[in-house]
Amino acid sequence: MKKLLTTLALALVASVSFAGEYPDISISELEDAIKKGDVVLIDVNGSSSYANGHIPGAIDFRANKDKIASLLGDNKEKLVVAYCGGPSCSAYQAGAKAAEEAGFKNIKHLSAGISGWLQAGKTTEKAEKGS
Repeated sequence: MKKLLTTLALALVASVSFAGEYPDISISELEDAIKKGDVVLIDVNGSSSYANGHIPGAIDFRANKDKIASLLGDNKEKLVVAYCGGPSCSAYQAGAKAAEEAGFKNIKHLSAGISGWLQAGKTTEKAEKGS
């Protein structure tokens, strides 16, 4: 029984470590970074969701994944935050990984996602027609 519990505990730690590959950022921390102009946001919810409403200034990952590196800018130390639908969504990892592959080091995950952003009463912007 002790061996089984140890194995389960190790499996849990491994899964938490993998799931926590990119540290979380809170909505208030993200707001502070946005106010300072110190963040690039990647919305990984898909172009339809993006068009209906995204965190102001976010990049539509689906529409821009082939050129994401150029859209993130040259400052590889700049904070990059990827987000998707909410706490149970893991799609953000595609955007975070793209930023990592582009050489960015300070990558975080808004686990609250767009649903948490809206629940917190924060504003969104809609995509302009033709973009």
